Amino acid sequence: MISVIITSYKEPKTIGKAIESLGKQKIKEEYELIISAPDKETLDVAKKFSKKFKQIKLFRDEGKGKSTAINQILKIAKGRIIILTDGDVYVSKNSLNEILKPFEDEKVGCVTGKVLSLNPRDNFLGYWSHLLCNAAHKLRKKRNKKNQFLECSGYLWAFRNKIIKKFPLDVGEDTIVPIMFLLKNYKTKYSSNAKVYVKYPTNLKDFIKQKKRAAGAHDNIHKYINPRKIPRMKTLSNELFGGYSLFFYSKNIKEFFWTLLLFPIRLYIWLSLFYNSRIRKRKYSDAWKRIESTK
Repeated sequence: MISVIITSYKEPKTIGKAIESLGKQKIKEEYELIISAPDKETLDVAKKFSKKFKQIKLFRDEGKGKSTAINQILKIAKGRIIILTDGDVYVSKNSLNEILKPFEDEKVGCVTGKVLSLNPRDNFLGYWSHLLCNAAHKLRKKRNKKNQFLECSGYLWAFRNKIIKKFPLDVGEDTIVPIMFLLKNYKTKYSSNAKVYVKYPTNLKDFIKQKKRAAGAHDNIHKYINPRKIPRMKTLSNELFGGYSLFFYSKNIKEFFWTLLLFPIRLYIWLSLFYNSRIRKRKYSDAWKRIESTK
């Protein structure tokens, strides 16, 4: 048995496509498709699809946040492998088979998929989404080839059930859980053929809001690990000193300029994080927060 979990929050417009992309998957093993949401609107849409896809199970979470919802679902999920994705994205046709393949190695604890942007590339925000997705892909591919530790993407990832029974609520689950598996001597692998399609922010305010939250989700990680022993993939130094490779992605002068423009924005995000966490003492906590332009 495999457990596929879609976590969602006020996403009645997008949950249908997410369900369709997973309900049509063909794998050898039986699987349950758990749709989790705190709101009636999203669950009502999911309920309509339960007539078409018999593997669907509805779960109404408490509305406290994504990690809290996952912790609740882990108590009832029957699968030997848990596959996690979101209600505002959709996956490629054979993504379940592809993300399950690495688990044939008993030493693999987590697997992450490849994130692709749905945004057009003809404006600076759309270009940034493609640029950053490509950079993450190259980094994961490189570390995967060398059998090095890598972080997962919360848009599509999987892990062995019953090993990590509860997620911390003050750090991003797609970062801390692979580390928790690493500490138990498991590997995390990258499945580039397990693709997930994501709509990114279409205005600068939402872009900054989303990236601040993603960066903040890493801020408490020192509470659980020694950062000198386990490398962090998302840091200011990694972006500053490894960012030169981003310029090779641009195809023309306009895109080259957009790449330059990204650096001060990212620096502002990291400085803002430092100010909020070190000066104002405001820390990341689990909560549902919508980025409206991604819906």
